[in-house]
Amino acid sequence: MSTLAQELKERGKNWKKGRKMSTVEHAQRAFGEQSLAEVEKVAQRRIRQRRALVIGLRILVLVVVLGGWELGGRLKWFDPFFFSMPSLIFDQIVDWFVNGTSQGPLLVQVWVTLEETMLGFLIGAVGGIICGVILGRNKLLSDVFSLYIKIANSIPRVVLGSIFVIALGLGMASKVALAVVMVFFVVFGNAFQGVVEADRYMIANAQILGASKRQLTTAVVIPSALSWILASLHTSFGFALVGAVVGEFLGSKQGIGLLISTAQGAFNASGVFAAMIVLAVVALTIDYLLTTLEKRLLKWRPAAF
Repeated sequence: MSTLAQELKERGKNWKKGRKMSTVEHAQRAFGEQSLAEVEKVAQRRIRQRRALVIGLRILVLVVVLGGWELGGRLKWFDPFFFSMPSLIFDQIVDWFVNGTSQGPLLVQVWVTLEETMLGFLIGAVGGIICGVILGRNKLLSDVFSLYIKIANSIPRVVLGSIFVIALGLGMASKVALAVVMVFFVVFGNAFQGVVEADRYMIANAQILGASKRQLTTAVVIPSALSWILASLHTSFGFALVGAVVGEFLGSKQGIGLLISTAQGAFNASGVFAAMIVLAVVALTIDYLLTTLEKRLLKWRPAAF
């Protein structure tokens, strides 16, 4: 009986000890979760503070640059006739919106340039992606056409604008053609490199599971190269805009490029800067839309710190 009593007593002590330990573990776990929540709140607060700091510094830089520019013009540190001033540029933009330009309403000029840019961007991007994927997946075609692609890429593409104006006229076709050429090689290079750099282990695993070449391309290779392709779209849209504007500058009937050329011919520095600002607003708007599209298509990618 004494042995049984001692055993029961020992079990009771062990049970109480285990219960105490589990209570301590629960307390530690709860404390740890609370600490993680506090750390997360602190991290989020620091992120918000940094974002506010960045925005504030951006505004400060803009105010300093524009204020210095305006002050320098008013104090005659430089000639406003050649370099204009922010106030004169703002007045020029307002005048274009209210009274229109010498070629017609400002929004019509913006729409013409944007239409040429978007057409050139879409055609060049689609063509670059298709050719990049095909040559990246076919070693023979890559070896055959690599020399010609290098030769074509080495030609200053802006020079082709004069040829396109001569061959296609002053209409939209010549501007779209120049924008296509500007975009194609940028997107092609990234798409080709993205396909070549695709994960070989993932491709091998898909082949072991019996995937066909078409399935490998659509389900493995293209998703792997998607980040490369989307990265090139940000840069290539700027090139498309440059191509459209340069084409209009060389010869056109409407568009922001013609507006810049007309202002240049009239020695209107404010008009040149105003057209540049309009182009910058268009480019930033499209870049924001491309960034939003990239975030939606690359949700699987871990967030960058």
